[in-house]
Amino acid sequence: MILEAIITNNVVKIYSGGVKALDGVSLTTEEGSSHALLGPNGAGKTTLIRIITTQIKPTSGSIKVLGFDVISQGSRVRELIGYVPQEMSLWTELSGFENMLIYSKLYGIPSAQRKDIIEELLEFMELRDTANRLVKTYSGGMIRRLEIAIALMRKPRVLILDEPTIGLDPRARSLVWSKLLSFKKEHDMTIFFATHYMDEAERYADKVTLLNRGKVIIEDSPVRLKEIVGGNSITIKLHNSRDRDYIVESLKNSEFKITILDEKSLSFSVNNISRDLPRIIEAIYKLGVIVEGVELGEKTLDDVFIALTGMRVEETPGRLREVLSTRRMIRRGG
Repeated sequence: MILEAIITNNVVKIYSGGVKALDGVSLTTEEGSSHALLGPNGAGKTTLIRIITTQIKPTSGSIKVLGFDVISQGSRVRELIGYVPQEMSLWTELSGFENMLIYSKLYGIPSAQRKDIIEELLEFMELRDTANRLVKTYSGGMIRRLEIAIALMRKPRVLILDEPTIGLDPRARSLVWSKLLSFKKEHDMTIFFATHYMDEAERYADKVTLLNRGKVIIEDSPVRLKEIVGGNSITIKLHNSRDRDYIVESLKNSEFKITILDEKSLSFSVNNISRDLPRIIEAIYKLGVIVEGVELGEKTLDDVFIALTGMRVEETPGRLREVLSTRRMIRRGG
């Protein structure tokens, strides 16, 4: 039986300055899944996360985490979640170990268990060798891994991350996610994260919610979202130009639209590349044709966002003042 880890129902947030950061947001996160909240700066991602983590209250609507209401049962919610904010949450003049020790006390971890838990997580996050160095000497990736290690100390059932790899280089981003997914698998943890990185949402999320101007645009798996805009293509380069017309004629009644590109190349229009590529290759193989090369042209979540909103995720035209105002309100607790 699949349970819901997070349910938001028609959530509205209007800050005291009159800025409507959320405008009727409803979404569902299944327990044990990885769910990405994707949208441009100012879309309302951080506001929603602050409400889910009980830091600020919604103007209206409701949110439940593992069945507990974030307003009336906030203390129970906080016991069940781990949270990594977008802003750095460490003391830079202390070592990595000292930071973890302070948080372990704040989290109420029994003193007899603290050292073992800290050392286990430092090892897991590949920070044992730098545990006694001051955090101010850490790289961005090391800081993020330490913050995640701290959030995992209580083995949360739901881990909530706001832009978990913002500003990190590709290698550091990959390492952070390999650790997150490893812990998720081992402990059957739910991950809910906000991001504006297309590849991050596509690669690591089971479900993606596209958010723009405080509203949910659409919500589904990355594969199904990309099928909405269609236009994925598989280009087949043939060894012999004489085979081109033979393939077109033999497969003309198939479900795929075939376009001739040049004397040796054909393009197949498909919805799902991972599903359709093996079928196309098998069909050509049965015709006895030699394939010299394959090129994939896949739509991205950015293409979906453009199709539905007319702009890219990175764009926030005409909203700079509103974005800055919202961020000030978030910091104050709105």
